[in-house]
Amino acid sequence: MSLSVLSVAFPFARVAPDAVGGAEQVLGRLDAALARAGHGTLVVARADSCVQGRLFATEAPAGPLTDDRRHRVWAAHRANITRAIDQFGPDLVHMHGLDFLDYLPPPGDIPILVTLHLPPSWYPPRAFDLDRDDVHLHCVSRSQHAQCPPGARLLAPITNGVPVRKRAPGVRRHGFALALGRICAEKNWHAALDAGRMAGVPVLLAGEVFPYDAHRDYFETQIRPRLDDARRAIGPVGPRTKHRLLARARCLLVPSLAPETSSLVAMEALACGTPVIAYPSGALPEIVEDGVTGFIVRTPEEMAQAIARCDAIPRLRCHAAARERFALPRMLAQYLHVYHQLAAHTVDLA
Repeated sequence: MSLSVLSVAFPFARVAPDAVGGAEQVLGRLDAALARAGHGTLVVARADSCVQGRLFATEAPAGPLTDDRRHRVWAAHRANITRAIDQFGPDLVHMHGLDFLDYLPPPGDIPILVTLHLPPSWYPPRAFDLDRDDVHLHCVSRSQHAQCPPGARLLAPITNGVPVRKRAPGVRRHGFALALGRICAEKNWHAALDAGRMAGVPVLLAGEVFPYDAHRDYFETQIRPRLDDARRAIGPVGPRTKHRLLARARCLLVPSLAPETSSLVAMEALACGTPVIAYPSGALPEIVEDGVTGFIVRTPEEMAQAIARCDAIPRLRCHAAARERFALPRMLAQYLHVYHQLAAHTVDLA
């Protein structure tokens, strides 16, 4: 059965193949998959987004996000959602933003799926207590699902997926360790730099410092003093460069202190045959099999020791685990199954 899906993005982040946020990457891959399969795909997203479906563009002004600006953007997002529904009558609405309650469509006949991409504690409590049978929430990992408030009505989790080639990249591992992601305190990147220094290996830190005072202060006080010829911050990288770095790295370091609901970059590293050394934050132990595809550690000292041991983890083992557990077609098939259930009003709670 052909479907028509309206995807609604977080209005303050760009949806594109090179998107930074995991939610934006997942939405983009779902949009592309729907288009390839001949389904109808509509997207409400920031105006500079690049999608396969019909884009309803929301202008998000540059500059600090004041309360007034937020409310104006939310109003524009609501108007775009209403226009898309009125013009095309989609079979369902799929919402991805942390602030989805601020532009949630009013009750009606169209089912609404909300993917909770972020820690449950980051959402307002009323998100889990909506007195509406048309709204269905779900998580992206078992640990995130378990952290939701008791009694929350949730569908079964759908684990994120990433592209995995049939064969692991045929390149040799180089000597550097890689750290990749947003540069902010909760990601704890200075621990990765310290671990690399203790292990005596180079570390490349790739990622963007967003224009927030706390992020800039973290970079200046914790990251910049630790940089030298062997530990370098190389800024944001595009998809091709990211893949090249992941395929050649000795290992990926993920010392996050945040309650991670998933980690696309850890999955991408495994898909490249590269082991992952991570802290046990949120869903990371669900992704990294300790001693099999990487190591779970708790301190920079333990991370340094694990760096020295990661050469013993075969590239083929990491790649095989990614193909079995995190391949993109599996995620897409699960979403498509839920889409059909919602459109037919036959969906079951977990």
